Amino acid sequence: MQQSMVVTRRACPARRVPSGEPAILGEGQFVTINQSLGGNFTVTWHGNMYRIDGTDADAIGQEVELPDFSDDGSGKINEDQLWAALDSIYDPEIPISLVELGLIYGLAVDQDTGHVDVRMTLTAPGCGMGPVLVGDVEYRVGKVPNVTSVKVELVFDPPWAKDMMSEEAQLEAGLFF
Repeated sequence: MQQSMVVTRRACPARRVPSGEPAILGEGQFVTINQSLGGNFTVTWHGNMYRIDGTDADAIGQEVELPDFSDDGSGKINEDQLWAALDSIYDPEIPISLVELGLIYGLAVDQDTGHVDVRMTLTAPGCGMGPVLVGDVEYRVGKVPNVTSVKVELVFDPPWAKDMMSEEAQLEAGLFF
């Protein structure tokens, strides 16, 4: 995607890169879209970089195809939707989903409280995009019906290795010869 300048159509939640600090970009603000990857957008606003989730793409005049997060009326959290939400989040530096990269170690769902715990890792413990990825997971998983809260735990044991990637991800990344 080539950089483009747009005007926000409504107030838009965002996360500052790389700290992951939440922000609101007000309506009528000029932002530059630097990158669109996995349904998320990296924009520049007032000299700082921010990440906008694809669920808010309309706020910057964009459209993305996202998983179906419709409520089935059961009052329960659909775990397939949780995995679809996680699979729709892409590493900002590697155009592969967190699930396909093998970064998601597990989910725990409390159906009574609507709380979801996500255990995940990063490709490297010192990854500067860690706070942004955690924010992406919290935000996107929080969009699944009946989820009331999300906690992400970063774990580094076992350490991530390329063999944790799906075969498709390894092919896409050029790791098979």
